[in-house]
Amino acid sequence: MQLKQIFDGIYSDGRRIYTENSVKGKKVYGERLLSAKGKEFREWNPFRSKLGAGIKKGIKSPIKKGNNVLYLGAAEGTTISHISDIIGEKGVIVGIDISARVMHKLVELSKERKNLIPYLEDAGKVDETKKELQEVVFDFLFQDISQKNQTEIFLNNAKTFLKKGNPAMISIKARSISQKSAKQILNEEKNKLGKEFFVKHAVFLDPFQKEHLLVLCEKK
Repeated sequence: MQLKQIFDGIYSDGRRIYTENSVKGKKVYGERLLSAKGKEFREWNPFRSKLGAGIKKGIKSPIKKGNNVLYLGAAEGTTISHISDIIGEKGVIVGIDISARVMHKLVELSKERKNLIPYLEDAGKVDETKKELQEVVFDFLFQDISQKNQTEIFLNNAKTFLKKGNPAMISIKARSISQKSAKQILNEEKNKLGKEFFVKHAVFLDPFQKEHLLVLCEKK
């Protein structure tokens, strides 16, 4: 099987996308492992990952090897594990989540993936996270939080942790905001994002994720 690199650290066989497994032989969420040219790759399931779905729908990944990444709404580590593969041992990904239950799984994952730092906290409490992360310079911000004020949380974290010109992505869950049409919600949230960002690209994640919008931005 031929794999082609489509973005930094992300590969495709024409149908599916993959990252090179940084912990050989280990699966994170039951994904398929593939061997090619003496390396092992993990299939990236777009039905389990908003970022994976966005890439399948045409969004360009701005994540580079060696990047420091702040991930808000880390959950159990599906997407984070693929970002961990991409950034490699010289990068760091800090995964913030408010749930102690999912954080337990993230802690277990971090024992094998040394570039992953789990952080149990409310991502909306920027003053608290700033105390712990003020020494870290982040190259990329990703958020997947299903709350009504999800865009405000994203903007506050961007003001605190992201420098001018750096990229960020937010997965917007339309139904967590209101019962308006997803397209109307997207337009309203894009207007909010315009306060801090240039909006580069936005896609609906159907059929992988229903009524979700993924937006790629650049910090003003």
